[in-house]
Amino acid sequence: MQIGVPKEPFTGQTLVAATPDTVKKLIKLGYEVVVEEGAGIQASYYDDQYREAGATIVDKESAWGADIITCLDTPPDAQLQLIRQGATLISRMNPNGNAEIVTKAQEMGITALAMDAVPRISRAQALDVRSSMANIGGYRAVIEAASHFGRLFTGQVTAAGKVPPARVYVIGAGVAGLAAIGTANSMGAIVEATDVRSEAAEQVESMGASFVEIPVKQESSDGYAKAMTADQEKLALEVYTEQALKSDIVITTALIPGRPAPLLITADAVSRMKPGSVIVDMGAANGGNCELTQPGEVITTENGVTIIGYTDLPTRLPGQASQLFGQNIVNFFKLTTPDKDGILTLNMNDEVVRGVTVTLQGEIKWPPPPVKVSAAPAAPAQEAPQVAVEEEQASPLGWLWKGVAGILAVLLIFLSPEEMRSNFVVFTLAVVIGFYVITSVTHSLHTPLMSVTNAISGIIVVGAIQQMSSNDPVVLVFAFIATVVASINIFGGFTVTDRMLKMFQRS
Repeated sequence: MQIGVPKEPFTGQTLVAATPDTVKKLIKLGYEVVVEEGAGIQASYYDDQYREAGATIVDKESAWGADIITCLDTPPDAQLQLIRQGATLISRMNPNGNAEIVTKAQEMGITALAMDAVPRISRAQALDVRSSMANIGGYRAVIEAASHFGRLFTGQVTAAGKVPPARVYVIGAGVAGLAAIGTANSMGAIVEATDVRSEAAEQVESMGASFVEIPVKQESSDGYAKAMTADQEKLALEVYTEQALKSDIVITTALIPGRPAPLLITADAVSRMKPGSVIVDMGAANGGNCELTQPGEVITTENGVTIIGYTDLPTRLPGQASQLFGQNIVNFFKLTTPDKDGILTLNMNDEVVRGVTVTLQGEIKWPPPPVKVSAAPAAPAQEAPQVAVEEEQASPLGWLWKGVAGILAVLLIFLSPEEMRSNFVVFTLAVVIGFYVITSVTHSLHTPLMSVTNAISGIIVVGAIQQMSSNDPVVLVFAFIATVVASINIFGGFTVTDRMLKMFQRS
């Protein structure tokens, strides 16, 4: 089958649905790829690069007339008319908010696959274009904030004085929020973040930020936050406002599918923020998380707060964004081309494939059955093992050896010179204490412990060598045994330590 990659028809769209790298991967799956002339120029991917990757450069009609067409968003009517009946269209369609595309796809008799409807389950993450674009958007949000902030993110101590680090507050710890947290933290800012999902705290802290609790907790069954009640919204706004007033930069990322973006920063909160502060509203495309946001615009309030309402953050990094989008498409084709024979196979029993299918050969399949996000189940409480209490039945032979050893130890103490008896007491205590100390050491410290025992063994070797000058044959025998055993411990310890250290060396 032939995959067509047309030039994006919308003004301002700098991305392309396939890069030279992803074209190679599609061809390896058995597909023929045609790319419209100049389709990747705005993302710095040129026609010669596509040719080298194995694609054929064609005109607009041929690209839109392929068996399968992949593009960023639902194309306008002029391009839809170029798609032939029975073809497959793969793009972001927003079928929940754009019922018109469902009707059009049915009338055209095509298969429409909405890549922005990929269910948020673990095995579908590699296909999720929303996450890919949110990741790019979160990174770019921090870059935009830095360009309007006018000061350093990182703190410095210079000859001219001390420069405090910027304080960044991120509302929402989804893909975009975590990307923003990681970027701001890497630039040296003090980062704090908030999310209604309690499980997000660990993710926030793992990115080097501090988690700010809010008195609202939600459990998600589909991977998205839900709308709050009026009381919950009031409680949350108090925390958002308090944090915004002490922050230099606020980045909002809250979106609820199919609904306007929730209000997070009120006009009153903005009026009380410090002059020079910056708000980056990543919910601007859906109306905005800030009450004063103007979608697509950058405004400065009377008190000097800059509000960035860009709705096209991923398009400001077109090369990387195109690569990620194209890889999502490749991953979808890997799922739907199991035999790598260049034939698209849509298995409606697969919840991922079923979830993105809007129409199948003109038959409406939207909406799909709901898919629940399966959270990791809590570990079941383990019942205390029932141990039968039995009387210890030690074998007579075991008791015999213990008795003999005890008698020999007592005889050794009483038959030895009086000045050595105190040494036997010290030796016994050292054995007991050493046993309990060493057996309590965690496995991760075994190598350092081995280094300590090497040092002790070295002392033993030195002491044993000194005893070699004795005329007593018993002393000589024990000195020789001590020297050999301690030397084995030393060299063996260094050998094992060296092998363990090599495990952490890059090849």
